[in-house]
Amino acid sequence: MRPARLRAGDTVALVAPSGPVPRDLLDAALPVLRGWGVKVRVGAGVRAEVADPGYLAAPDEVRAAEFAEAWLDPEVRCVLAARGGYGAQRMVDLVDWPALAAAEPKVLAGSSDVTALHRAVAAHLGLGTLFSPMPASVLFDEAAAEHLRRTLFEPGHTRVLRAAEPDVLVAGRASGLLVGGNLSLLAAGIGTAEQGSARDGIVLLEDVTESVYRIDRMLTQLLRSGWFAGVRGIVLGSWAACGDPAEIRELLQERLAPLRVPVLSGFGFGHVASSPTVPLGVPASLDTELGTLSLDSPALA
Repeated sequence: MRPARLRAGDTVALVAPSGPVPRDLLDAALPVLRGWGVKVRVGAGVRAEVADPGYLAAPDEVRAAEFAEAWLDPEVRCVLAARGGYGAQRMVDLVDWPALAAAEPKVLAGSSDVTALHRAVAAHLGLGTLFSPMPASVLFDEAAAEHLRRTLFEPGHTRVLRAAEPDVLVAGRASGLLVGGNLSLLAAGIGTAEQGSARDGIVLLEDVTESVYRIDRMLTQLLRSGWFAGVRGIVLGSWAACGDPAEIRELLQERLAPLRVPVLSGFGFGHVASSPTVPLGVPASLDTELGTLSLDSPALA
């Protein structure tokens, strides 16, 4: 199910489901968001003093409550993660998902650690979401912000996504539901109720600051667990600060080519400047020759 697109005057709730939010980056991003013609509500956890441990924006209960309150607020149309980091997995089990399921659908947007919430929203609420750049990040540049804005307000204009630097690992065409996100979060989610699988899907994968052997280990875990069984295609985003690009390419091809599905690298989403917003839970078609990912329908209704 697709949530509704945004309109001028709607309310966007900024939440902090993971790590502490840099105050300077937040303050720089707020005028950009308000420039879209929306009201912006900043959650208490977003501006909270650093929790203990310091890698969390606030205690688990506070972050879970902030997320739930934003979702249950009838005026809020979009719940946008201010930044990633670590911690979303810790709060998933503290959310009253049946209560959220009874509320009007919202747009969830964010990436990186927010992959855990994308999986939870898909599993518990049956909603498509947006794997998007986040405002309190140095990567939230003009191009990234504009593509997110267009996806939120004019989703019909962002139905065709083109690889920034197309690199075909396995040629072909495929159609399926877009699934995936951050590789390390997907691997860490194996065995949880929300994880699901890649069956009948086109998988999106990206990560940051992971060495080649760790990427190998995470892909191998997903492969051995059967998560990739029935996959129809794979789209690879950025691997910023993950080591020698040639080694990463060799590894990705060695691990993924045996699946015998189209694999397109160099798509440019994830931990990189000017990242596009890519929807999850939306049917799409992959064409490695054209270097495109075409949505069957707009990301939002």
